[in-house]
Amino acid sequence: MASTTSRRDFLKMTATVGGGLLLGFHWLEAEAEASVFNAALSGTGAEFNSYLSISSDNVITIFSPNPELGQNIMTSFPMIVAEELEADWTKVKVLQAPLDTKRFERQVTGGSGAVPHSWKRLRTAGATAKQMLVQAAAKRWNVSDTECKAEMGVVTHLASGRKLSYGELAADAAALPAPQDVKLKDRKDFKLIGKIVKNVENHNIHTGKPLYGLDYSKPGMLFAMIQRPLAFGKKLKSVDSTAAKSMPGIVDVVKFKNNVAVVGKSTWQVMKARKALKLEYEDDRAIESSADHDRIFSELMDGDKATVRRKDGDVNAAFQSAAKVIKAEYQCPFLPHNPMEPMNFFAHVREDGVELVGPSQTPGSARAETAKLLGIPEDKITLELTRLGGGFGRRLMTDYVVEAAELSSIIKAPVKVIWSREDDMAGGYYRPAVRYRFEAALDDKGNMIGYKLRGVGINAGNPTRENNFPSGAVDNLLIESVDHRSPISTAPFRAPITNFLAFAEQAFLDEVAQAAGKDPVQFRLDLLQRAKSNPVGAIRYNPDRMIGVINLAAEKSGWGQKKDVAQGFSVYFSHASYVAQVAEVEMKNKKPSVKKIYAATDCGEVINLSGARQQVLGGIVDGLGHAMYSYLTFKDGAAEQNNFHKYRLIRMKEVPEIEAHFVDNGIEPTGLGEPSLPPTGGAVANAIFKATGKRIRNQPFINDEVFKVKSV
Repeated sequence: MASTTSRRDFLKMTATVGGGLLLGFHWLEAEAEASVFNAALSGTGAEFNSYLSISSDNVITIFSPNPELGQNIMTSFPMIVAEELEADWTKVKVLQAPLDTKRFERQVTGGSGAVPHSWKRLRTAGATAKQMLVQAAAKRWNVSDTECKAEMGVVTHLASGRKLSYGELAADAAALPAPQDVKLKDRKDFKLIGKIVKNVENHNIHTGKPLYGLDYSKPGMLFAMIQRPLAFGKKLKSVDSTAAKSMPGIVDVVKFKNNVAVVGKSTWQVMKARKALKLEYEDDRAIESSADHDRIFSELMDGDKATVRRKDGDVNAAFQSAAKVIKAEYQCPFLPHNPMEPMNFFAHVREDGVELVGPSQTPGSARAETAKLLGIPEDKITLELTRLGGGFGRRLMTDYVVEAAELSSIIKAPVKVIWSREDDMAGGYYRPAVRYRFEAALDDKGNMIGYKLRGVGINAGNPTRENNFPSGAVDNLLIESVDHRSPISTAPFRAPITNFLAFAEQAFLDEVAQAAGKDPVQFRLDLLQRAKSNPVGAIRYNPDRMIGVINLAAEKSGWGQKKDVAQGFSVYFSHASYVAQVAEVEMKNKKPSVKKIYAATDCGEVINLSGARQQVLGGIVDGLGHAMYSYLTFKDGAAEQNNFHKYRLIRMKEVPEIEAHFVDNGIEPTGLGEPSLPPTGGAVANAIFKATGKRIRNQPFINDEVFKVKSV
């Protein structure tokens, strides 16, 4: 199962994308129809279960409960149901379900866990409805249901050839008791799963239909922008809103907590009025700058307050007896999430209940926090999900939802709170900054007999993954962590922790392989064989699956056989999936340039080949862009990069050719939204070393001396 894209193809794919990568071809194939902002779960026909209903006019409606932010879940979930239902995909209509914890479980987008969690539930929902339709047909014909077959939305009596559509059977079938045990299809009989099926919302995205939270509007709705402290650790001291209140369209200026909200009749009016506020702040907590963080990193790295996360064997003895010791430090900066759609949410707090509408990765938490704030039961709050214009972990947080609800309760009116890009970058939540120190001990044969890792993070919690590779493959191992609590707010970032840790670990393993005089790929394979045959302590990864993607990536890339490019390797396990990558770098004007990246992914059963491909490509582009170009620094508690004129993102011309391959092993699906991101930085850094002879240990790479050579 292979897939390739050139840079030109990628430009076509991304030219009009609002919430994720989309293929630039296959536009004319049949698709299910998506409905815009339709949250109704009733009135669509006979309901069989929480996931589907069938109307008498033969329209099958499948509800997608999880938030859609470009990960293709609104297509993949219905595909799984439709596969077992034996539905005609061209007659399927997909609706975004609202938050409903009684009908659905885990209405969350995060952790790459949606499909693994719902795989069997969705299949069972479709298979159950199919069995009920077959039973209804058999009952009408007075035959055994074993004599009937369901296919393409029609039940056929095999002996006589009689046929009834699902629509004709819907009412009778829905009245039957649901069978307790249903047989699921053998994967060899799949018609949809594993095939290329385009996103059900492609047409609406490309034609500008109102899909996103920013599109949502309601009669009588007001708009608001909130001025938050300009620096972390600051407290609002005084407000002069006289000028702002006198400006056209402004309804009110409200101070609440540490914020000032400007409320008006349009976004533009409140944006202008907010600039007219005269605010004074004072220090409330410690004020930190990036220079402080460098000092804190050094102190904690050498301190004695680390938490031991894992210890195997006698580490001190291993290092004392080592023939060679390799030591290196790696560092990553803070990063803002920067979803294309800035934070926004609509709230209407009434006496009889609360209405919430907007983009959230954790709608259940948003509702719970709103209920807690207002002191009302959760069942008095409705939450309708819109499509998310990106999230990457930022919309796991509920702050922007709760502040909209709080403001509505104060002004007693429906209001949509909108953040600017500057609001999001200067006062949002960030990927933690982390520094790692690695040490490896080699014996006289080049075998790694000792391994140490200390991770120091700023609001990172535990910045290690102590049970991931190479844990379990080294006799003597010590992994520690230290966390500095800072007023700067942080949050999970796409592939939390592993988005940088993987680069550091995989780049360091290449350093160790070089010191041992071994090929980097073979060095990892040898360690995995050790973990497989005689593991040391607990391991969370499957050595065989990791070996599988390593061999596939090496084969497809022609590892070690090319003379015109420098190749770098990386492999990582995260979110229960395995991705190996080979990056190819060539020198242009004395500077390294990424030419191509090969990716081999084992995520179990691939639901939608086009959606899976987009996830892999998107993760690689994300990982490459962050590793190469992006960073956020602070001065006196304030972010120094507050918009894209100061914050560097990857550009389209910098996206290399990407070739994606999938392991076809038929096991139950595992995560895919995040696992392709972590290995990218390591593969590219290792390829740059091959090309230049210089190690890059800090992100972003663009600040390294290898990129500061004057071009010819």
